[in-house]
Amino acid sequence: MKDSKQFWDKSAEKYVKSPIKDEATYHKKLAITQEYLNSHSQVLEFGCGSRGTAILHAPHVQHIVATDISDKMVEIAQQKAIKAGVENICFQQGTLDNLNVQDESFDAVLGLNVLHLLEDVDGSINKAHQLLKNDGVFVSSTSLIGEVNIVFRWLISAMQFLGLAPYVSRFTRNQLIAKLVEAGFSIEREWQTSHESVFIVAKRAI
Repeated sequence: MKDSKQFWDKSAEKYVKSPIKDEATYHKKLAITQEYLNSHSQVLEFGCGSRGTAILHAPHVQHIVATDISDKMVEIAQQKAIKAGVENICFQQGTLDNLNVQDESFDAVLGLNVLHLLEDVDGSINKAHQLLKNDGVFVSSTSLIGEVNIVFRWLISAMQFLGLAPYVSRFTRNQLIAKLVEAGFSIEREWQTSHESVFIVAKRAI
């Protein structure tokens, strides 16, 4: 975890300057997510990074807790919120494991472009389930490293060895669905935006 924090602290400035690869897909994901939100929603986004997704959702909800492992990412995100005049987001440096919140506190938990970067994917999915109210939703957008070309997977390993890439979990679409179902979620919506990426809305069953 310490290595991951150092990697993302170091990469924060470069990350924030990199453009969103597919604006249309990104905005469609925002729109789908907002179908499950309302003015009373309590939302948690973990791995919030510095892109500002929480800021875009903020006008549609009551409150958002946005966390990231990187102090630098959180600092950049906070400045973006101030610039946008958004006041209903509480930014915290940390992970799901060290959040000081009660179980069943949130109507929605967002884990966007982060599950594949976690060492304990199952633990994080289970924690998201614990933090959700009954009928709450877990929204994830995830790279499927287990589906990518084997040559690219070798390249990732080489880059990791050189310190140029973070840790990644190599699960497939079917493995991710199985993890969600095992944790107690039902799949409400699934959109495989490419062979190597999937967007899922999963509901916590009563």
